Amino acid sequence: MKKILVTLFLVVIRVVYANAQIYDPIKWETTVEDISKNEATVVITAQLKPGWHIYSQFIEEGGPIPTKFTFKEGTGYLLSGTIKESPEAITAFDPNFDMQIAWHKSKVRFSQKVKLTEPNVEIAGTVEFMVCNDANCLPPDEVPFEVSFASNGSVGSTDMEGKEEKYKEEETFGGESWSTDGLIAANQSGNETLWGIFIAGLMGGFAAFLMPCIYPMVPLTVSFFTKQSKSRPKGIVNAIIYGISIIVIYVVLGIVITMVFGTSALNEAASSALFNLVFFFIILVFAVSFLGAFEITLPSSLVNRVDSKSNRGGLIGIFFMAFTLALVSFSCTGPIIGFLLVDAVSKGSLMGPAFGMLGFSVALAIPFVLFALFPSFLKEMPKSGGWLNTVKVSLGFLELALAFKFLSNVDLAYHWGILDRDIFLAIWISIFSLFGFYLLGKLRLSEADKENITSMPRLFFALVVFSFTIYMIPGIWGAPLKGISAWLPPQTTQDFDLNQLTYESHATSEIDSQSSGKKYADLFHAPHGLNAFYDYQEGLDYARKVGKPALIDFTGWSCVNCRKMEASVWPDPSVLNQLKSDYVLISLYVDDKTELEESEKYVSSFSGKRITRIGQKWSDMQASVYGTNSQPYYVIVGEDGKTLVPPTAFDLSIQEYERFLQSGTEAYKKKYN
Repeated sequence: MKKILVTLFLVVIRVVYANAQIYDPIKWETTVEDISKNEATVVITAQLKPGWHIYSQFIEEGGPIPTKFTFKEGTGYLLSGTIKESPEAITAFDPNFDMQIAWHKSKVRFSQKVKLTEPNVEIAGTVEFMVCNDANCLPPDEVPFEVSFASNGSVGSTDMEGKEEKYKEEETFGGESWSTDGLIAANQSGNETLWGIFIAGLMGGFAAFLMPCIYPMVPLTVSFFTKQSKSRPKGIVNAIIYGISIIVIYVVLGIVITMVFGTSALNEAASSALFNLVFFFIILVFAVSFLGAFEITLPSSLVNRVDSKSNRGGLIGIFFMAFTLALVSFSCTGPIIGFLLVDAVSKGSLMGPAFGMLGFSVALAIPFVLFALFPSFLKEMPKSGGWLNTVKVSLGFLELALAFKFLSNVDLAYHWGILDRDIFLAIWISIFSLFGFYLLGKLRLSEADKENITSMPRLFFALVVFSFTIYMIPGIWGAPLKGISAWLPPQTTQDFDLNQLTYESHATSEIDSQSSGKKYADLFHAPHGLNAFYDYQEGLDYARKVGKPALIDFTGWSCVNCRKMEASVWPDPSVLNQLKSDYVLISLYVDDKTELEESEKYVSSFSGKRITRIGQKWSDMQASVYGTNSQPYYVIVGEDGKTLVPPTAFDLSIQEYERFLQSGTEAYKKKYN
């Protein structure tokens, strides 16, 4: 009941503040530390309100706006090294940008060492940044910093555009009722990543259990514990110790991976195109191994040395028995373990490798312990045979398909344009078609496959594989394929999009010739074939001409939630039909860096800042006219530019967005018809 009340309270707060609020969630402060005769450290600290985050400096092109520092030429100092940030950034894969991103919450320190060349030092510059929470991304902002000090330790002004003084007045962020939804979600996001890695490891462990190198060993291992132990209880205890040993061995492997490479290397691997290319080749080798080209084995001398220690008896002997299992079965488990570790590392989670190996080892250990507890179940186990090789080869096809996801990441990062969406789909369709024919016995990859018949399980799985293959085929011509969209390159990389072509052909006759040369059309492109305008006045003039309400879409290149709305809500037939037929769409990008014409530049009466870029113009308009600076933000206006219905923001409910659009058309008809 308490949770329900809290949730209702947060919803009410959101409704009250979402549509009429200027967010100012960050406080900047500049200080100087470790001042000596020859060196000092400039520290620029960002303090964020609960639920908000700021992006790291280290984000590849194509992602959200990274934090960037620019130092102006000053007196008495030279920069030494690069800017460091602490604590370490939180990292995760963002499917909206199709890349790994890094961010900071609560508080982050940026430190820059400087060499002192004179007794009196003056340092100034600017910091460019973007602040977001789970529902809003504010337009990129730029604030100055300035500090002066002497090598004797006295420090002068540390003002950053008066923001520090403002926050002193507000004390703990003004005592406003700020929702902690974003902070909770950020913590949950990290937990969900680890749980996802654990579950993937669990599935990998169960798959490994069905490998030809492990499955036949189960009866022998269980018989050892049940027959060689002095009593059944003792045998059960030994089996449990054996299972725990398996878990310890693989978890230690995950921890070693983290310790050897270090946290920074894992974060680099998560977002580095080079690492993704290496991952592609590693998974490709594993896949080819499973398909039967060769076996990955460990040196026999190592296996024999460990096996000899398993004869010692006692706890040490049982541990080395488990170790021997791990080494002997490496030809089967190696590709699975390798893929799990690569996948965990690619998510940039510090504990990811350990959690992946925990799930893998738990799944691998459970059958040994269960069969030791209930040895009669051994009689119910299917006999070893060619079906074990079928499982192995099937995993090879799956790993081969997944390998291309890593190659796609590299292709997008370097803008090679090789693995466009349709090419990627063609590769997957080919792989899964071959997979289906293999399951039907039409494709044989080894001698073991000659004995396989098309059993009912194989026929069933072949049906699933071919169904999935057929599902992907329309994607070659631009079908959205929402079920696997997170795995595919973005829709905009599609070379041939039949939906887009069909709409454009149909729309050409409907759109006035004047609109074909609309302003900024060479810079921006609307999704789903929508005929959008990118200048407010031009769009409003056209809306008056055709007698339709205008939908102002305050958006941005780096707005994650804007992409979510465009991918999840706008494609709905009822919504898309209204956007195309009933509205003139005006998309205003608040973070675009394109310079305005000299005649269009001005000084804002709202903020006092000089507006020189397209994004600044629309950001200033949104803040001054509508009292908010978060995106996405949707406003429906009539011919006079006045709001017809209450604006709305980020909300993935299709029904609510449809009602919002319907209410706008009804209000327009009531006012102008």
